[in-house]
Amino acid sequence: QVPLVESGGGLVQTGDSLRLSCVPSDPSFSSYAMAWFRQAPGQEREFVASIKFTGSSPHYADSVKGRFAISRDHAKNTIYLQMNYLKPEDTAVYYCAADGGNPITLITPHSDAGYAYWGQGTQVNVSS
Repeated sequence: QVPLVESGGGLVQTGDSLRLSCVPSDPSFSSYAMAWFRQAPGQEREFVASIKFTGSSPHYADSVKGRFAISRDHAKNTIYLQMNYLKPEDTAVYYCAADGGNPITLITPHSDAGYAYWGQGTQVNVSS
C-alpha cells in the first residue's frame, strides 16, 4: 500500500495556480511533519516546503517563497500545496513526504534524508 497519495497535478500556463493534495494511508500520519519535494527531468530531487504536525512553522525553498503555501487539514487527513504564479521552472514531479516522527526534520526540514514515507508523485507542467 502506498503510504501517501498525491493528486492535483496537471498542465497549466505561466501565472496560473494549482493546488496539490496529499492523503496519507494511515491517520497516524497526522503526528508527522510533512513536506513537498519536486524533481525535474535530469535534476536531483529538491525541497519545496514543509510543515510541522501541528500545522505551524512552514518552511519554503527560496525559489517558491511568496508563491507557494503548504497547509494541512487534520479533519480531512490531507496536506496541501497551493501553488500560485507558476513558472515554467516549476515543472516537475511533486512528491509528498512524511518524516515518520524523525526529530531531525526539526533541524533540517529541507533534507529528504529525514523523511521515511513517500508518495508516487504528481506531475506538474507549466507552459510558457
